[in-house]
Amino acid sequence: MFRPLKPYQIVVDVVLAGLFALIVAPVELSLAVTADTNALGTALITVLFAGALAVRRLSPGLSLGIAWVGAIVQMGFGRNPGPVDLAIFAVLFATAAYGSRLVFWLGFSSAIVGAGVITLYLFAGPVVVTGLDWSTITTAAAVLIAALFALLLAWTVGALVRTAIRARENRAAQQRAEQVTVAEQERVRIARDMHDVVAHSLTVVIAQADGARYASAADPAAVPAALETISATARSALADVRLLLTQLRHSQGDGPQPTLADLEGLYAQVRAAGVDLRVDVDPAPPGGPPAAAQLAVYRILQEALTNALRHGDGGAVEVRLAWLADRVELSVRNAMGTDAAPGAGHGVIGMRERAQLAGGSLTAEAADGVFVVRSVIPIGATA
Repeated sequence: MFRPLKPYQIVVDVVLAGLFALIVAPVELSLAVTADTNALGTALITVLFAGALAVRRLSPGLSLGIAWVGAIVQMGFGRNPGPVDLAIFAVLFATAAYGSRLVFWLGFSSAIVGAGVITLYLFAGPVVVTGLDWSTITTAAAVLIAALFALLLAWTVGALVRTAIRARENRAAQQRAEQVTVAEQERVRIARDMHDVVAHSLTVVIAQADGARYASAADPAAVPAALETISATARSALADVRLLLTQLRHSQGDGPQPTLADLEGLYAQVRAAGVDLRVDVDPAPPGGPPAAAQLAVYRILQEALTNALRHGDGGAVEVRLAWLADRVELSVRNAMGTDAAPGAGHGVIGMRERAQLAGGSLTAEAADGVFVVRSVIPIGATA
């Protein structure tokens, strides 16, 4: 029933209502003396309409009810319309601008009914006394039309303000929703990057550590090389993680992203982990594929090779890249280990999302003990 208003808004409405009462009260009392009507009734009517003004924004429905009570009291004392009735226009405006759906239509109905009541109140007595003639009919019709126009005009202006308020609220809600969506997309992107970087780097570190442990007895000279690879991989992962954390703190700075030039470093890390990696690039990449395609290819290969390290049987891993005029086709094949669970983690989901964000597609499936990742990324005009 009551709308949430700020304290200063309530104070402003009450002060304006008080000023309205102070201004119209002397005029209404003067009219009451001239018309020889009850001064106490005039004061009561003024208080009622001032009260309707005071609560018009806080509770439009209550304000409309008080205004109707004031109008009934005014007719009960036999008083003609006066300056105090101007409050009715503000009340009708408030019902349309701030009222609930029910109050909105009650205000509209009150404007129509009020115009009819005003006309009947002003002309019912003269008609009873002098009878109905053409002059009285035309005058009553003119008064009805004028009252209807004035009351509905106040209500219509309030309805327009209501529409503007709703439009502003909808725009604000849409902007908030868009901001939430953008923030969520950014969190998903950073989480995906974090998964790609950390999963790949830790897999290489674990493979190197296990290899050094097994080879330490037979070939102690291999241990320093393994430790060097572990150190380099960890430093690279730490730098990538720091970059991602910087993006979390400063979302406007995306920072550099991996490109095709970084693929050789990725291959070197995998080979250093003891994997027989075979890379076939045919045809070679054009001179400057789109950055989005380069990033998608790098991240998909990074995750696919990580999966091969984690779930493969330790055999050869085959990578094939074909840079065509309108697309790049890539595939990664490796034999699965005995404990492999293809597609069980977030890796395949992340690769598929990468491909889709670049406008392409990706499939990952196991057949006859071989796990194959295939992806097609558009480049050029079609991307």
